[in-house]
Amino acid sequence: MDLNDKPSGKTRLAVTDQEALQFHAQGKPGKLEVVPTKPMATQRDLSLAYSPGVAVPVRAIADDPSKAYDYTSKGNLVAVISNGTAILGLGNLGALASKPVMEGKAVLFKRFADVDSIDLEVATEDVDEFIAAVRYLGPSFGGINLEDIKAPECFMIESRLRELMEIPVFHDDQHGTAIISAAGIINALHLTGRRIEDAKLVCNGAGAAGIACIELVKAMGFRAENVVLCDTKGVVFKGRTEGMNQWKSAHAVETEARSLADAVKGADIFFGLSAKGALTPEMVTTMAAQPIIFAMANPDPEITPEEAQAVRPDAIVATGRSDYPNQVNNVLGFPYIFRGALDVRATTINEEMKIAAAEALAALAREDVPDEVAAAYRGVRPKFGPQYIIPVPFDPRLISEIPAAVAKAAMESGVARRPIVDMEAYRQSLSARRDPVAGTLQRIFSKLKAEPKRVVFAEGEEEQVIRAAVSFVNQGLGTAILVGREDRIAAAVKASGIDLPEGVEIANVLTAERVKAYADHLYERLQRKGFLYRDCARFVLDRNVFAASMVALGDADAMVSGATRHFTSVLNDVRRVIDARPAHRVIGLSLIVARGRTVLVADTAITELPNGEELAEIAEEAAGAARRLGYEPRVAFLAYSNFGQPPGERTAFVREAVEILDRRHVDFEYDGEMSADVALDPARMAAYPFCRLKGPANVLVMPAFHAASITSGALRVLGGATVIGPLLVGLDKPVQLVPLGARDSDLVNMAALAAYDVNG
Repeated sequence: MDLNDKPSGKTRLAVTDQEALQFHAQGKPGKLEVVPTKPMATQRDLSLAYSPGVAVPVRAIADDPSKAYDYTSKGNLVAVISNGTAILGLGNLGALASKPVMEGKAVLFKRFADVDSIDLEVATEDVDEFIAAVRYLGPSFGGINLEDIKAPECFMIESRLRELMEIPVFHDDQHGTAIISAAGIINALHLTGRRIEDAKLVCNGAGAAGIACIELVKAMGFRAENVVLCDTKGVVFKGRTEGMNQWKSAHAVETEARSLADAVKGADIFFGLSAKGALTPEMVTTMAAQPIIFAMANPDPEITPEEAQAVRPDAIVATGRSDYPNQVNNVLGFPYIFRGALDVRATTINEEMKIAAAEALAALAREDVPDEVAAAYRGVRPKFGPQYIIPVPFDPRLISEIPAAVAKAAMESGVARRPIVDMEAYRQSLSARRDPVAGTLQRIFSKLKAEPKRVVFAEGEEEQVIRAAVSFVNQGLGTAILVGREDRIAAAVKASGIDLPEGVEIANVLTAERVKAYADHLYERLQRKGFLYRDCARFVLDRNVFAASMVALGDADAMVSGATRHFTSVLNDVRRVIDARPAHRVIGLSLIVARGRTVLVADTAITELPNGEELAEIAEEAAGAARRLGYEPRVAFLAYSNFGQPPGERTAFVREAVEILDRRHVDFEYDGEMSADVALDPARMAAYPFCRLKGPANVLVMPAFHAASITSGALRVLGGATVIGPLLVGLDKPVQLVPLGARDSDLVNMAALAAYDVNG
């Protein structure tokens, strides 16, 4: 299924009132909790965190207020503030009733942009009282997100607070909707071949969002005379006095039109921020060719996509609903806008920053989407077109693209107090906020960009593999070689809408010139192991054997495979062609990233029940790989016991491994046997003062394959850890295998690790 298919009506899952109440009540009521960021386990911790240690940063901040960003959470803390006068589409229900919405907003800040947020509900409808309440909270926060405040008070509140406060103040109901819809308009104009300066737009709804939308599109290049604003009393025209205020008057135009029906005749674009049914099918028929309709009223739009496209099949339609394509969803904007603003310590969020966010969103929608997006939408893969002009909220690239664009605009417009010097490094740090793996692999990606490699993707006919190859090339990591038949790859490319860039090559096992050389090489290896030449010629036609042969004979630098077959099966094929490095052992090494820590676990793939000698060799391989990945190894041999108590058969092998390393005089820290909690927790390790490790272990050698596999799997699910691997270490040539069913992002990461060659 494709998001460019015609909408088929409501597809979202129904949520009952009881389910919603249960969701908010289960466990700890609400959606937020406070988690300490510093240890509070000892008296010393308490002395540092509170008295007397806390006095030191207090004095430092008193001397230099900017130090608050260094010693407190201010720089990553946003307040979500409302008085509940315009909650969703429910109206004025009071400050307390707005709390579930504000908590939800705070959760989205954290989930999508790693911005800490707290909700504040202010129980007053008096503008001056509200302004005073928020103003004096300024020292606590790095930014203020105003929410669900009715018009026109919201205009006055935001305007005054922006004057009084030197931190970003942003009324999301206004500007968030404006930014996302502007991104959609950029792409809709592109698809219909219109120029922004010529397009005619009608906006129905003169509240906070409507006013903000037309202000932003005018700032982007729409001519004022081409933008008509309507409210419940009709067109806002020059000379009108009924129901007017200063904000409406600023957008009054000379026009003979007096009703919405009059205004939309010949219009290119309709913006709806009003009520269900405001735009009728009859009105749509009078609009210009390929009309662009943004019906954003919630929960029911001014006109549904089905209704609009029934009379105008050429229409591009967006709504505020998740069950239709092209959702104008504010979560695409506010977390990332604040992320960029906070990171440069911006004094405000200006028009330049809003436009930068809109343009970055529009550009992202024109790119191929990764597997994470399809997974979040049950296999639906959006492609740029009339049914996909706005990115979807679960696109993992939002975190690296939107804040960077906002931060750059803040610097260029002069409102940044802490400019970013290295924008590429900043993008990488942003990715690491959402995906810890990105931070772990940052150094590897940087090296590959400086020294690109040729990587062969063995399963080159598979769609996710093709996307991974394209991403590998587009990121400047090197050349990608797809193993497969040209016609099948072409069909997959066409079906998925992927464009193969320069740097993606195809190697067909049936027509490749080097097939005979590969068969000869394999026969030389296997002729004394019971295999005939015709056996070897047949083996080479297997894509994994073929790919491994390319690497073995120097036609590629590295290989990645495994997305369609079990790990062991693929490894057996590879081992027909590639041996272990001389004096090395092949092991599986998993990288586990959890709570800001990276730990390597071995052996997670190869040796089921290692003896003492094998455990020692596994430790040496793991320690060497750790160094090549940028970690100084501290190796712990794990067991269920600590240094002899209680004794057991498997622990004897562990003690033997330690003795073997003692004799070899290796150049890394190691010790064992010990339990996992002792290895990872300095406080528990302190109970064993003779332990050789000078800090928490970062390489864990498991007593058996099954223990390693169970541990990494459990951490992935229960501990919220990110697990990379297992990485193959010890082969004579760089080969990496992904788990069966791996996503395109997993393939890119493993391809990079293969190209980097953790073997050294």
